[in-house]
Amino acid sequence: MTVAIVGRPNVGKSTLFNKLVGRRVSIVDDTPGVTRDRIYAKCEWRGREFMLVDTGGIEPKAADEIFAQMQRQSEIAIAKADVIVLICDLKSSVTQNDYAVAELLHRSGKPVILAVNKCDSVGSAPIELYEFYNLGIGEPFPISAVHGHGTGELLDEIFKYFSEEPITDEDAVKVAVIGKPNAGKSSLINKIAGEERVIVSAVAGTTRDATDTSVENAEGKFVFIDTAGLRKKSRVTESLEHYSNLRAYMAVDRADVCVIMIDAQTGFTEQDSKIAGYAHQQGKASIVAVNKWDSIEKTDKTMKEYEDRLKKDFSFMSYVPFIFISAKTGLRIDKLFSLIKYVSEQNAMRISTGTLNDIVSYAIARVPPPTDKGKRLKIYYITQASTKPPKFVIFVNNAELFHFSYQRYIENQIRLNFALEGTPVQIVIRERDSKS
Repeated sequence: MTVAIVGRPNVGKSTLFNKLVGRRVSIVDDTPGVTRDRIYAKCEWRGREFMLVDTGGIEPKAADEIFAQMQRQSEIAIAKADVIVLICDLKSSVTQNDYAVAELLHRSGKPVILAVNKCDSVGSAPIELYEFYNLGIGEPFPISAVHGHGTGELLDEIFKYFSEEPITDEDAVKVAVIGKPNAGKSSLINKIAGEERVIVSAVAGTTRDATDTSVENAEGKFVFIDTAGLRKKSRVTESLEHYSNLRAYMAVDRADVCVIMIDAQTGFTEQDSKIAGYAHQQGKASIVAVNKWDSIEKTDKTMKEYEDRLKKDFSFMSYVPFIFISAKTGLRIDKLFSLIKYVSEQNAMRISTGTLNDIVSYAIARVPPPTDKGKRLKIYYITQASTKPPKFVIFVNNAELFHFSYQRYIENQIRLNFALEGTPVQIVIRERDSKS
């Protein structure tokens, strides 16, 4: 079941969302319009899970383009929701915008629960609360989103609408779409979802929160995490931008696969290197998606030349595959799905100890381990310790003799036999006494 939290700007929707979810998911700030897109998170009550949706504020007569799009996102959330929670502000009483939002909800035909926020005192309901009956929605629930007062009663009311079908997406591949601002991340999500799932704007930095989009197709189940574009720290001046950068890094942490978006017109930049480097450090399967390929004038050599340049730029991630797409036209989006599934499987691959040792023995026979001052490196055996990413532990007689170049050789031999494309590989060296 999906529950949407709606209301006019700055009445405490995101604060309530974070309180119910139990962690800081939506950005909270006193500035109206902070939450722009729909933010999704799982919430649990009385042993049942449901999907909670935070939305931007509804301004019925908004003239600003961003506020108008925020209203559009809220309307989509209302259409998708099973139950709607309307949040009003006790301290500002009932406003004309509250009446307008209530009228919009009446027309939706969906079950609506009225919650009046900023009722901070515990005990009997304040006299001002009764004014909200005029909205014609029903009994108002007094709550304090900051302190959590009344949220249990609100959740009990939501619980009455629970369906029997549980929400499960544990088998879905989680994909973080990351990159510089204005690289086309939101446009890609919209194309994949086939709807206006997140706000798309030519203004860099429009997406401030990380949002989730669930997609199921012939390739399987996927959850796409759209993130705010990562900016250089020198350009992060607002506290909101700071939180957006943190949210993007958190999205990488949550993901199984990172799609690194490169603007074909701009090409590779230092910031792309930093973004990709973080995904690499976290051991995430990764794909470099060159967006806006439809806007590039091409010959039969253009793609090959562009890919050769990217291989040099991404030399620190030699395992990463490249795909040339257009979020606008849908070019190769179907192939992107199959590539995401493939690199996810590579990232989760497990290889038996026996097979690994056969490969290493063959590699040693071809290129013997190095010597240093008469001492020769001895490799006793190798085993895989974990997946996501594949992590291998190699037991040797002397770790100092295991030079980086020979480690890279062993890693390449493993990749040669098992591909492991799109995923970093971690090598851990352990010394072991030859007599043990």
